[in-house]
Order: sequence, then C-alpha cells, then structure tokens
Amino acid sequence: MFFIKKVLIIFGGNSSEHYVSCKSAKSIIENINNRLFKYEVVGIDFDNTWYKFSDNLDYLENGNWKEANILKVDNIVSFIKEFDVVFPITHGTSGEDGRLQGMLELFDIPFVGCKTLASSIGMDKGMSKVIFDSLNIDQVPYMVIGDDYKINNIMEKLNFPLIVKPANGGSSIGISKANDKRELIKAIKEAKKYDKKIIIEKFIKARELECAVLENKGNILCSNPGEIKSANEFYDYDAKYVNDLSYTTIPDDIPLDVVNKIKEYAKRIFKGLNCNGYSRIDFFYEEQNNKIYINEINTIPGFTSISMYPKLIESIGINYTDLITTLVNNAR
Repeated sequence: MFFIKKVLIIFGGNSSEHYVSCKSAKSIIENINNRLFKYEVVGIDFDNTWYKFSDNLDYLENGNWKEANILKVDNIVSFIKEFDVVFPITHGTSGEDGRLQGMLELFDIPFVGCKTLASSIGMDKGMSKVIFDSLNIDQVPYMVIGDDYKINNIMEKLNFPLIVKPANGGSSIGISKANDKRELIKAIKEAKKYDKKIIIEKFIKARELECAVLENKGNILCSNPGEIKSANEFYDYDAKYVNDLSYTTIPDDIPLDVVNKIKEYAKRIFKGLNCNGYSRIDFFYEEQNNKIYINEINTIPGFTSISMYPKLIESIGINYTDLITTLVNNAR
C-alpha cells in the first residue's frame, strides 16, 4: 500500500535571518513532490507565536506573511504530533541552534537535519572552532571575545585587517571588516547588536569555497566545491542578497588535490560533529600558499532560489525535488 507522508514545513523565527527563511520555505513549497508528500506550512513570528500559513507564496517572497491567511496554533506539541516528519527551514538563532531541535527530540518527532547537539555547536562559531581544532583542520588566526575584551589585547594577537562577526548568526548579518583600531571598535559594536559573543579573524585574500554534504541511507555524499564571487570585498549581506553582481559558480580550475582535500575535510567535520541529514561547510582557499582553511558549518543552509546548497547537490545529479524527497525520507 502506498503511504503518503504528512510533512510540516516550519519557517520564520525571531532571528535576523527570518526573511531569508521565508524565501527558503517558498522554494521548498514550490519544489516538494506532491505525489509523495502531503504538507502543511507553519510560520513562527518574531514573538515566537506559531501560525498555519496557506496563502499566496508572494507573501513569503516579500516577507509580509503575517498579512496573509493565517491561523494561530494554540497547542504546538499536539499539532506537530499530527505529522510524520517536520522540515525546519528556520535559519538562525532559535530555529537552527538546537532549541527547536531539542523540542522535537523531546517528543520523539522525526525531523529533517541535525540533532540538538550538532545544531547548537554548528550555530556557535566559537564552539565549532574548538571542534575544528580537535579535528586538526587549519583555521585562520582568530579570537573569541565577550564583554570583558580589551582592544589592545586583540591588536597584540591579531594583525589588521580583521573580520568581525557575531558568533551565533548567519547570512553574513552583522559582519564587518576592520582595517584599524577605530574600525575595529565600530565593527565590534555592530556585531554585538546580534550576539554577546564575537569572533575576530585575520582577513586573508582567499577564494571562498563551499561544499554541500548530504546523508543518504548511511552514505555521506560530498559535492565538488562551489565558489562565491562576491561583488563586494567580502561576502557580506549586501553582496549575498542585494547586489546582483554577486554570483556563485562551480569552478573547474581548482586543483584536484585541493578539491579532494576539501571533500575529505567536509566529511570529517560532518562526522566529527555527529551531523544528520545535510549541511553546507565553507572553506577559504589561499592560492598563493596552497592552503585550505575551514571557515564554518551551516546545519540549515539556505534553500532559496539563489542558494548554493541546492545548486551544489544538483551538480552531483540530484535535482531540487529529489533532494527534498531524500531529506524527508531520511528524517529521524
């Protein structure tokens, strides 16, 4: 007997990546296999209130879904237990950092993606750097600071220029480049709007390469690296989502040994963090020294129409609809 799974797609949340999440949800809705899955959609607003969404997808594209046909979910746990699988596409804090995953695990609800611990470590760039060090994968020189930092201590350890970013965040929100002390103070102030913990890294001239990882029936598939061609000096929010001159590509000029090393590192990190389902793992490639550095892991990578992850998976022969099917069928 043919069994149609009931899938709950969750988007939104109270993070700075709320609107990116709306666009990711729209793309999943447009591409999910309706013959295999019966789905419903829930949006979480900035007050963490849950609403059923069933209206024109333009509301998701424009980010004004609260103006659409929505219905408040009063008993969240009872509601989500009606589904066979939950597909969280909730980028950023609260939705990607293990909190939502912990709730789903607590009530034994299968869901797409990494479990609680891997999600929380992957979201916290300070903690993930500790894991990367333990896995013997090179990183650019960095510091993790809180409220008790001293500017002079940072400048004693790291040389300008520097990249400053929130430890818990994504979509390049709150990230700045600092070329001197004044800019460093300003960059830290900007990053602290989004998190109390801040990552400060040495800025290097390097190619930004991303590797898509997909778990399928116990096998871990890694794509060849894709490359970000930023319209700006580095891949900030404007370059990623606003400036049309930015683009992503799958280059053919990366040395084969570098490609293989990146895929090896990606698989090592995926296993080392005990990830599930899928992740996108980002690297820097410094051509002059032929050096590879791990940048970060994204346990809920973007699924928008311009996002790198689905493009990379498509490059290894799995189209968008089949990718969604694989993720849902492997959810646990």
